[in-house]
Amino acid sequence: MESIESIEAMETIETMETMVEEEIMKCENLEVWKKSSNLCAEIYKYLKDCKDYGFKDQITRSALSIPSNIAEGVERYSNKETVRFLDIARGSSAELITQIYIGIKIDYIEKEVGLKLKTQTEEIAKMLTNLIKSYRAYK
Repeated sequence: MESIESIEAMETIETMETMVEEEIMKCENLEVWKKSSNLCAEIYKYLKDCKDYGFKDQITRSALSIPSNIAEGVERYSNKETVRFLDIARGSSAELITQIYIGIKIDYIEKEVGLKLKTQTEEIAKMLTNLIKSYRAYK
């Protein structure tokens, strides 16, 4: 027969495991992170058959950099660090827009698809700008 202490210890461990399983990173609560993650996945899927590995690698890296830097930034302890990573994400948005334009011009990305991706990226960049402003104001 188990002692009361061992039962309580097991219940505590189970509670802690549940808390860890249910814990969500701060970034997962941000709409800008969700939108940029979805955009990144969309770009990866769209370019999965692209044989120009240099272009494909560059554009997917830019797309991946946006949600990755948002995640890293919001998990930092200081607003100054958070803003720095959000600003990097915003810079990656500009880089991605440039690569989308080039992809359209060299016929790797259909114009209609490219303009949709560009609009999504611009929306994310605006959201990042507003988020950066709010972190700077909060200090």
